Amino acid sequence: MNLTNLLKIALRALSNNKFRGFLTMLGIIIGVASVITMLAIGQGSKLSIQDQISKMGTNMMMINPGQGMFGGVRASASSMQTLKMTDYESISKNCKYISSISPVVNSAGQAIYGTNNTPTAIIGVNTQYLDIRKYAVENGDMFTDRDVKVAAKVCLVGKTVVENLFKKGENPLGKVIRFGKIPFKIIGVLVEKGNNAMGQDQDDIILAPYSTVQKRILAITYLNSIVASAVTEDATNKAKSEISTILRTDHKLKAKDDDDFNIRTQEEMLTMMSSTSDLLTVLLAAIAAISLLVGGIGIMNIMYVSVTERTREIGLRMSIGARGVDILLQFLIEAVLISVTGGVIGVFLGIGSSLIVKSIAGWPIYIQPFTIFLSFIVCTATGIFFGWYPAQKASSLDPIDALRYE
Repeated sequence: MNLTNLLKIALRALSNNKFRGFLTMLGIIIGVASVITMLAIGQGSKLSIQDQISKMGTNMMMINPGQGMFGGVRASASSMQTLKMTDYESISKNCKYISSISPVVNSAGQAIYGTNNTPTAIIGVNTQYLDIRKYAVENGDMFTDRDVKVAAKVCLVGKTVVENLFKKGENPLGKVIRFGKIPFKIIGVLVEKGNNAMGQDQDDIILAPYSTVQKRILAITYLNSIVASAVTEDATNKAKSEISTILRTDHKLKAKDDDDFNIRTQEEMLTMMSSTSDLLTVLLAAIAAISLLVGGIGIMNIMYVSVTERTREIGLRMSIGARGVDILLQFLIEAVLISVTGGVIGVFLGIGSSLIVKSIAGWPIYIQPFTIFLSFIVCTATGIFFGWYPAQKASSLDPIDALRYE
């Protein structure tokens, strides 16, 4: 019996039990749709993270006090005060692989204008900070080196701060706001940047001269961090090594001593975030793939029932010349048809679900063509794997016993 006839017989058998066939497909449909949706969300998140980090500058470096990425969970107060202005000055003077550098001091608190107030963060930096972090001034101007030198009470504000403090649509330029008890004159408004890769609002900030924040707000002599840009992306590792050597020398650390600072590059951040995103994507896909397993078990169960119901039919076919391999292929084709048809429906449902997630939740998604191709491969493999044993059982029936079956 040729494959065309076997396919017609399989289609006729499935059409006789349409609703049962659909219920059997349901596990495959849900499984494929879930896998495509989860992978689309995972890949979309990964690409979004990469894009956000790239916008921050691929050659940016962050120098923090302490040994951990953010100073360590159990860092002591003294270990968090290891970066001084002398470190910034030494790196600025001696590191030939950096193009821009800025000290950073920051504080969280309430910004107040009239009767309006909003919790935000003020970041003390120098004039090179905008270039390093890829910020730009939309209205007004950046403060000057002289403002830094005299600790002037001037600032630039992000769009979120403007929206929260100037709710009547006033022009914020020239207005005086208070951060805590210190008045600041707004001399510039930053271009909107939106949320970063970790969901933090990059527009909910106030930028001021680091000397002003350090002396008038925090009353400290150390720095919270230092940010710098390498001359090129390729020179980032050289710059990191050179900065490490300069800081170890300035801090008088011996060869056996651990660093009391840490340097992180955007490349390291990108690798770490991508690894985390990949792990979460695999986890989500594995959870969704359980539906495929359940769907496969459903196919096996229904095929067993089908073999039992059609025992006399199998015996009749064998008695008029059908071989065991013909019977095996007939039931195997039925299982594969159920699986692949469910897969096709699942692909469209998965694409639709991904677009709905993007539209409603606003999450970034990316559907890889490879994902759809893989879905068809998995569906076919599922049909063959779970349909083989019932088909093998059907093909091994004794024709006489099958004809006598009631």
